[in-house]
Amino acid sequence: MADSSPSSDIWRPHVTVACVVARGERYLMVEEEVAGRLVYNQPAGHLDDHESLAAAALRETLEETGWTVELQHLIGVHQWRSTEHGDAVIRFSFAARAVSHDPDRPLDTDIRRALWLTRDEIAALGERLRSPMILHSIDLWLGGQRLPLEALSHLPEGEPS
Repeated sequence: MADSSPSSDIWRPHVTVACVVARGERYLMVEEEVAGRLVYNQPAGHLDDHESLAAAALRETLEETGWTVELQHLIGVHQWRSTEHGDAVIRFSFAARAVSHDPDRPLDTDIRRALWLTRDEIAALGERLRSPMILHSIDLWLGGQRLPLEALSHLPEGEPS
């Protein structure tokens, strides 16, 4: 039986977060298995219910790479329709600084490894990049785009809107 509640007719994009973590000329990337093929992405993932965007970015980076990072800036908000599943994605890209690494921390099950690559090495991956937002966010960061983290608000639950 189809859901006939009013909310069933509301379009909902996937809300995701990602971190551009630069260390010198290299960027933190993950090699992951998606639909039976190996692809490359920044540390990224979905926003969980009751979670702030900043907390999601920190959590996803740690879970996928073993790196604890400190968010520095919001790079941008990107809208894209995934070629993987056909749904719309709204992605919040952050710039982050690597703080510490736990090499013994188990990574998410679909993550094969975390690695540091140059922009040229990332660009050379071509079709193996999970989305065009990867290079787009790196290029915005390289071009100097820095938005304050305070541009994002996470209001306590239960507060009147």
